[in-house]
Amino acid sequence: MAFNYDEYLRTDKMPTLWCWGCGDGVILKSIIRAIEKTGWSMDDVCVVSGIGCSGRTSSYINCNTVHTTHGRTLAFATGIKLANPEKKVIVVGGDGDGLAIGGNHTIHASRRNIDLNYIIINNFIYGLTNSQTSPTTPQGMWTVTMSKGNIDPTFDACKLVEAAGASFVARETMLDPKKLERILVKGFQHTGFSFIEVFSNCHVNLGRKNKMATAMANLEWIKSISVGKAKFEKLEPEEQVGKFPLGILKHDADAAEYCESYEKVKEANKTNTMIQF
Repeated sequence: MAFNYDEYLRTDKMPTLWCWGCGDGVILKSIIRAIEKTGWSMDDVCVVSGIGCSGRTSSYINCNTVHTTHGRTLAFATGIKLANPEKKVIVVGGDGDGLAIGGNHTIHASRRNIDLNYIIINNFIYGLTNSQTSPTTPQGMWTVTMSKGNIDPTFDACKLVEAAGASFVARETMLDPKKLERILVKGFQHTGFSFIEVFSNCHVNLGRKNKMATAMANLEWIKSISVGKAKFEKLEPEEQVGKFPLGILKHDADAAEYCESYEKVKEANKTNTMIQF
C-alpha cells in the first residue's frame, strides 16, 4: 500500500517554499516515514525548528510544532522535553543555526544526553540569508562574506558532539532516502541525545559560485566527499582527509539520560536525600 503523506503533512501549506531541487523536501519525507515506522502517534510528537531553510520543516509537519528563534532550538526543545518527558521531540536545524549561534546549546545538549532527536541539515552555507560562510563551509569556497575563498577551518559536527557526550551519532546524505530513513528510525528508537547530520545540497547559494550550478552537480560533490563507515575505516589517514564517514558512528545505549536523572532530583527533593547514581 502506498504511503499516505497527507496524514503527516499540513497539506494547506503545500507546495513548500524550498528552492527547486533542494534536498530539504527529501529529508522531510524521510522524517515522516521514520515517524511512521517507529509507530509514534503524531499527537505525541513535537517538531522544533529554528531559523534558516531547515526552519520551515516544522511548518509542514502535522503535529505539535514550534518555530523558534535563531540558534535556540535545543533550548526550547530541552524545556519541552523536561516538562513532557513522555513526548517524542524532534529538533531540525541547519549548520549555521546549530553550529554557529546555536553551537553552545548543541555542545551542552550532547553533554547532558537529553532524550532529543537532533537532525542537522548541513548544506555547508547560510542558505536562507544569501550565502554567508557557515561553520561547515569548506576552505577555499566562495561565500558573500569571504569572496576570495573561505579561510576558516571547518567543523566536523559528528566529531564535535561525540566528544561532547552525545550517545547516538550518525551521518547520512539525502542521496539515499531509504538509508536515511533507516538511520532516523534507529535514532528515534534510542533513549538519549540522538544527533543525525544529513548532508544536503544548496546549489542556489553555495553551488552557483563554486562550479556546482545545478542540483545534480552539487549532489555529485556531496557524493564525492561521503564514504560508508566500513570503507572509510579501511582508508589510509591521508586518504581520509576531506572525506566524511556515513552511518552510525556512535551508539551507547547505556549512557545515563538527562530526564531520568532529573526525575531522581525531584524524588530526592521529596525525601530530602542526596541523589544516588
